[in-house]
Amino acid sequence: MGLTTLAKSSSNEEVIEIIERDGGVIISDFVSPEVLAAIRDDIRAPLDAIGFGSDDFSGNRTRRLGRVFQHTKHAVDVALEPHYQAAAKHFLEVPTSCYFGSDSVEMVASMQIGVTQVIEIYPGEGAQPLHRDDAIWQWRHPEGGRQARVQVMLAVTDFTAENGGTLVIPGSHKWDDERVPQLDEAVPTEMKAGSAVIFIGGTYHAGGTNNTNTPRTGLTLTLDIGWLRQEENHYLSLSREVVKEFPEEIQRLLGWGVCPPFLGWVEFDGLMTDPSVLLGDTPPVGADLTGGYGKK
Repeated sequence: MGLTTLAKSSSNEEVIEIIERDGGVIISDFVSPEVLAAIRDDIRAPLDAIGFGSDDFSGNRTRRLGRVFQHTKHAVDVALEPHYQAAAKHFLEVPTSCYFGSDSVEMVASMQIGVTQVIEIYPGEGAQPLHRDDAIWQWRHPEGGRQARVQVMLAVTDFTAENGGTLVIPGSHKWDDERVPQLDEAVPTEMKAGSAVIFIGGTYHAGGTNNTNTPRTGLTLTLDIGWLRQEENHYLSLSREVVKEFPEEIQRLLGWGVCPPFLGWVEFDGLMTDPSVLLGDTPPVGADLTGGYGKK
């Protein structure tokens, strides 16, 4: 049995409920036809200019294009899609508390974009090894029920069982780390272009085998807990000039912000300052992020 497919009109609560149960859900018409067409146009030339991978994980017949925000401004539409944002906030923005002196302070971690890729699987490519994407942090399961990553894979072309539609093992996000994933437990993600699958970092998945005569293309990006290192180094791959072009919400998701209480600050004018001030043409006077905590 494959993943559940929901209409774009479905409620955020229904989306979250199914992800909690199965580890992932498909949303039909995740982006509009106009956005989908623009993404296709934007990524075609840079995708054609790169080579294939060189191992079974990256894919010997697979092209992988990073720096997606450099290549298409419509990555914004994917990152800010309401169902995706709601699911990410539910799983990642989990309140915690700690003491600063005698004060118990509740904090909620921010989110950040961890990795962006266009993945194009060509005819003749075999199935990728099943894996959990939160393995990059050596995340353990169960980890108090908390997830580190919420990921989306947008179908730029149709995804089918025959062309390498992403393989997913429903319910595997609930497994411990001793259970070995088996290929016969995985089901292909089948969805029309413009639809997307949202899944969490603890869900076993893999690129599938392409037994057709045409490539299968998808665009993926992740939202991760703000206090984890980003998988893709956006600070080096995206120039400040490119980042300036995006809405403030995207700038912060790309890492140009502070995760509470003050992780990721820069020094400016003698104060621990939010790095977003460096995106301005004339940086304002720095704001004190400490709120009085930790002062000597």
